[in-house]
Amino acid sequence: MDFTGKVALVTGGGNGIGRATSAAFARHGAKVVVVDRDAAGAEATAGIIRQSGGDAIAVTADVTKSEDVKAYVRAAIDKYGRIDCFFNNAGIEGKLAATAEYDEAVFDAVIGVNVKGVFLGLRHVLPEMIRQRSGAVVNTASVAGLVATPGMPAYVASKHAVIGLTKTAAGEVARQGIRVNAVCPGPVDTRMIHALEEQISPGNAAAVGERYQAAIPSGRYTTAEEIANMVLFLCSDLASNTTGGQFIVDGGRTSTGGAVTNLVER
Repeated sequence: MDFTGKVALVTGGGNGIGRATSAAFARHGAKVVVVDRDAAGAEATAGIIRQSGGDAIAVTADVTKSEDVKAYVRAAIDKYGRIDCFFNNAGIEGKLAATAEYDEAVFDAVIGVNVKGVFLGLRHVLPEMIRQRSGAVVNTASVAGLVATPGMPAYVASKHAVIGLTKTAAGEVARQGIRVNAVCPGPVDTRMIHALEEQISPGNAAAVGERYQAAIPSGRYTTAEEIANMVLFLCSDLASNTTGGQFIVDGGRTSTGGAVTNLVER
């Protein structure tokens, strides 16, 4: 998995999976464009890469705004001249509530980032890859894009939509040398899962985490670095005829039906 001379663009790169994947691309030789709405987080990730001898820039952007997305694409092209790998990763979890009680504004916010943000990324990065006649895209979906998680209607709907966008785009650009896949993490040991634990049981999040991890066949949450490894594989020449797929990294959770958990039960 040698990315020497290639350019990787990562949204949501200021923390968690995005930061781990940005760093992994850099370790394997890529120049990295780190995008996040959190300017400090994006710059911190780029700084980590540069301190390790890598080449990276940070770009602040709201992925729900077309002009911001155009700007991060322009920044990548202006600095490095091309985009070889696009990790279309930015996402939010929203709140836990039954569908009958779900707040409309929160629903709109989750769909805005997780669906419109992914669409806009594809809309503005793919033309660059089409001009190059090469490129690899990985969208961040979730096991919630494959099975239901009661209590997370907006998140589940958004991640099902990401898989649909992935399949559609893959079929459109395959003959132009571009591959589009989705990675489907289960619970990952990042801020997001711990925020959900706290929503479920304020002040006793650790107990929730222990219970959830005990239900996973591997006995633990996936690490951000393990998701990064899958993303790099899908962007590498090792996956040269792999497109339109969704790749689960969840410690076996969906294989046992463990992803179907009623998070709004008390």
